[in-house]
Amino acid sequence: MKTIRVLLAEDHVVVRQGTRQLLEHEPDFKIVGEAGDGEEAVRLAKELKPDVIIMDVAMPKLSGIEATKQIKAVLPAASVLVLTGYDYDEYIFSMLEAGAAGYLLKNVSGDELISAVRAVYAGEPMIHPAVLRKVMMRFKTPPPAPAPVHALSPLSEREMEVLKIAAKGVSNRDIANELFISERTVQAHMRSVFNKLGVGSRSEAILYGLKKGWFSIDELP
Repeated sequence: MKTIRVLLAEDHVVVRQGTRQLLEHEPDFKIVGEAGDGEEAVRLAKELKPDVIIMDVAMPKLSGIEATKQIKAVLPAASVLVLTGYDYDEYIFSMLEAGAAGYLLKNVSGDELISAVRAVYAGEPMIHPAVLRKVMMRFKTPPPAPAPVHALSPLSEREMEVLKIAAKGVSNRDIANELFISERTVQAHMRSVFNKLGVGSRSEAILYGLKKGWFSIDELP
């Protein structure tokens, strides 16, 4: 069993301790460090190189948004999972654009948080339902008369197909089953998408595609 190394970045000690106690009961999780502010989160991430950083948005010294940008710049493979009490549009889209792989509100259950950590570690986005509705509404209306995808996108047809299916919020296994390819091939396509778009997470890639009008929320089930 692969151990998932987790860094906690949360300025409220009680919340941080509670999160640690919850995750430490999972045999595949290891808490490698705790940060009480954004600057410490960046420093510890560089030092400890965790697989997943559970990040609050509003923190002293450096916001979770800026901390995420700095961490993703030096550790692009690390997954940032936002855990916050704020569902403001500014925070949501700033964190996702900074490279966060998931965005949860603090009213989630312990089981939901545990599942989310495993999901973002596996490269799958994990967005709280209330947050997902905001994302959907932001991109509800597609741009008028978009140009053909091939004229706008650096992606191959297969890469675009993978990205569109990923936008449904499904796993790599589901994508593989739908396209009759292996999970390894799906992962290879996603890595190529990230490289071509200059992004570091599936959430960023999906937002990029929505902004460019390559597909719209209305097209998704």
